[in-house]
Amino acid sequence: MQKTSLGHEMTIQRDIYPNLKLKIYTSGLRQNRMAKILGIDEAHLSKVINGFREPSDHLRTQIAEILHSDPEWLFHKVLVTEESPLIDGETMEPKR
Repeated sequence: MQKTSLGHEMTIQRDIYPNLKLKIYTSGLRQNRMAKILGIDEAHLSKVINGFREPSDHLRTQIAEILHSDPEWLFHKVLVTEESPLIDGETMEPKR
């Protein structure tokens, strides 16, 4: 559900790949290094890892080879739902 009035919240749903995050973390391979090996921009890889961008089949295969893992396992999707506050229709990051 999405509301655009001042002070309301917007529900964001996206797929994430928890197995991919786990494997990258346990491998000790840094995201910037992996992006360089793959020949892609680090921002692109970050969007894939965090579920904001769907990887191509070729990219899935490359990542699986680097991490010595099954692509089906690595890219098992989990749907997450997040609430984001809206101010004048724009999402705002919470202050820390």
